Amino acid sequence: MKSMVDRDAVRRRIHVRIRKRVKGSAERPRLAVFRSLNHIYAQVIDDRTGRTLAAASSAEKASTTKSGGNVAAAKEVGIKVAERAKQAGIAKVVFDRGGFLYHGRVKALADAAREGGLEF
Repeated sequence: MKSMVDRDAVRRRIHVRIRKRVKGSAERPRLAVFRSLNHIYAQVIDDRTGRTLAAASSAEKASTTKSGGNVAAAKEVGIKVAERAKQAGIAKVVFDRGGFLYHGRVKALADAAREGGLEF
């Protein structure tokens, strides 16, 4: 159990370090990713006003994948968040990996968001 607490503490420290450099604005909001064991979540956030402009997750009822904790679900969430951001009039974002490694589900979500039309 101790290793799980330590791993999460390390991720949070990395996340704080990343957030010093990555800031979202109205012109270029932040695409924030959170990954849990069972699901993946993505939000497009304007940090100046503190508002979420678009969001998608694998925990939504309309999700077509059986499991939310795999690469297929991450791709689906990436496409959904890009579609919703486009509807909100957002084309460019700053990517915030949230302290997670840019690999696997996080990379799949980012690639799918790019394919969906977001530029970062």
